[in-house]
Amino acid sequence: MAMKPKAAQAAIQDPLHVIVLAAGQGTRMKSARPKVLHEVGGKPMLAHVLTAAQALDAAGIHVVYGHGGEQVQTWFDQAYPLERRVHWAPQKQQLGTAHAVAQALPQIPDGARVLILYGDVPLISIETLRALVEAGRKTLALVTVEVPQPKGYGRILRSRGQVTGIIEENDANARQKLIREINTGLMAVPAKRLKPWIAKVGNKNAKGEYYLTDIVAMAVKARLKVATVTAATVEEVEGVNDREQLARMERVYQQRQARTLLQAGLALADPARFDLRGELTHGRDVHIDVGCVLEGRVELADGVRIGPYCVLKNVRLGPDTVVESHSVLEGATAGADTHIGPFARLRPGTELADQTKVGNFVETKQARVGRGSKINHLSYVGDAELGAEVNVGAGTITCNYDGANKHLTRIGDGVFVGSNSSLVAPVTIGEHATIGAASVITKDVPADGLTLCRAREQKTYAAWKRPQKKVKR
Repeated sequence: MAMKPKAAQAAIQDPLHVIVLAAGQGTRMKSARPKVLHEVGGKPMLAHVLTAAQALDAAGIHVVYGHGGEQVQTWFDQAYPLERRVHWAPQKQQLGTAHAVAQALPQIPDGARVLILYGDVPLISIETLRALVEAGRKTLALVTVEVPQPKGYGRILRSRGQVTGIIEENDANARQKLIREINTGLMAVPAKRLKPWIAKVGNKNAKGEYYLTDIVAMAVKARLKVATVTAATVEEVEGVNDREQLARMERVYQQRQARTLLQAGLALADPARFDLRGELTHGRDVHIDVGCVLEGRVELADGVRIGPYCVLKNVRLGPDTVVESHSVLEGATAGADTHIGPFARLRPGTELADQTKVGNFVETKQARVGRGSKINHLSYVGDAELGAEVNVGAGTITCNYDGANKHLTRIGDGVFVGSNSSLVAPVTIGEHATIGAASVITKDVPADGLTLCRAREQKTYAAWKRPQKKVKR
């Protein structure tokens, strides 16, 4: 959407720069991974925050990193290989939030507006941020929220309704600790005011840290009216410090997604037992049973039904396809009216044409299965091309790997493969051929006809004795 002339002119005159504080060690996570890389909904918390920042069309995004900074930058380079809008600012010592902001300020022009976010607050909404940025165009603006149990948070101090300061939990007196309006840490402020204020912040407090919240009192002293924006929910401004909070954010995120999908017409058997860790597009009358996990990009056409406890990752399913319970699909596509599972595993490169069936305990990989073909149960089909109306019997495997290289199996239209057969690739089976059960096929098979490859006669060795376990003494 193109900017209106006045909005575009304002953006040029006071460009928006976003500072994301992501230097915390996160000791309560008890993990070697930096806290901001722990995932909510299949994405690192920092990814959620950067997505929100990028949606604001910021002129610059500045990530202040510290503990595990190399891991954070490596993740970013892999996740956003073409992205050039993020600037990195190291915080070698964690001396407080004001000190962290100071590390990014040299990269920000004096005429900019500054939005300060946190890498461990993953669910902040774009609507709240837009309101905050607008409120902080000329003055200091804060996001606040009222909570029933404010312990641990900085309290908003007011006089006659106007903000007069923020007091941290460790420095608050008994009366101040009763205040339920808390500071979320999210703020917007013109850079020309932020820079001199940050330079004046001291560390005479219970923790000996440089608190960003001290600039609120400076704004009041400068006779600025501090603006506040109220968050729509507590969850959107809630930070993550430990595993319990991370699990809580995951459920909040999933409930939010489930609610949106239900409103869009998706049928979920139980929204509380549904996990989307990527993107889902769906048609009409799509039903997903309990315990399913969807990852990456998933596309479900009209009438698709997913049974309980399935995992779908980067999958596209055609109309009226049914996936039975406990099936795992990754990197696979299916046409219309296909039937998959239960307990099927479709690995990357699987392409199922219309009206195909892949049954229980069947595994496929790099397999193209033609229209109306069936692999009903207990088979492995990898690096294979199957024509139309092929029937693969139980226990059949394509022996595609020789220990060094993969080889292709080609099966023509109308082929019937008997149970417990091994097709040793590279091999081609002609149209309408029949492979007898328990055959080991090592050469190309001509069309039509019956091909067998098994021992010529059945023998019994009457004197043979089964080995016995050795008795331990």
